[in-house]
Amino acid sequence: MGYLSLFLYPWNFVLQGIAIVHFIRRRPDWYWLWVILIGGGLGAIVYIAVEVLPDFGLLRESVKVFPRRRRIRELEAIILDNPAPGNYEELADLLLEEKKYARARECFNKSISARTDLPDPFYRRGICEIELQDFPAAVADLERVVNKDPKYDFYRGSGLLAHAYAKTGDAQRADALFRQTVQISTLSETYLNYAEFLRSQGRNAEAREWTQRVLAKKPTLPSYLRRRERPWFRRAKGLLKQLPV
Repeated sequence: MGYLSLFLYPWNFVLQGIAIVHFIRRRPDWYWLWVILIGGGLGAIVYIAVEVLPDFGLLRESVKVFPRRRRIRELEAIILDNPAPGNYEELADLLLEEKKYARARECFNKSISARTDLPDPFYRRGICEIELQDFPAAVADLERVVNKDPKYDFYRGSGLLAHAYAKTGDAQRADALFRQTVQISTLSETYLNYAEFLRSQGRNAEAREWTQRVLAKKPTLPSYLRRRERPWFRRAKGLLKQLPV
């Protein structure tokens, strides 16, 4: 061990720096910070092996950002000469992936015509409207989607509509649709939106139960899914702190 520490010494700070930057960005369990700080270079290597290397799968997805942005620029030029609904819809989808919700919504507005009966553009516009906190508009779009297909996007559409009902003060319809959706869907997003709605209604024990259901997934999920669910785990832990015991 002593020889290994001596060998690693010139690289200790580099390895620890890489590990700490990854820790800040990905925010895994807090005990890893102690492993990095106290374990020095060796602790950083252990962290990198367990937490950083498996993230290369997610890194491949992030590389798609560059061709996506290039395609956005291409479409912005194309629609100047050919403002076809299909071009606007493709551009809107890409902008939604980039989390540019206001611009995406504008493009969805231009892509949706009076003859459009497909649910997808209304669904995606509804997501933009929720992110922009225009909940009445989201209700209109998501109702259109859910009325046509209650199972849309593995019941995420129903969960988002219940969330939009809650945000517009329609507690009765929100509660009914949430209860119906969580009997089928296991999406952490839906569970947490339901928990926040329950808290707003003063039903703190129920809110705690649904929040804990999200955290209960953590030990049983495969590591790659656990990584994807981290934002929801963080949100669940934050919500639990706000709920009275």
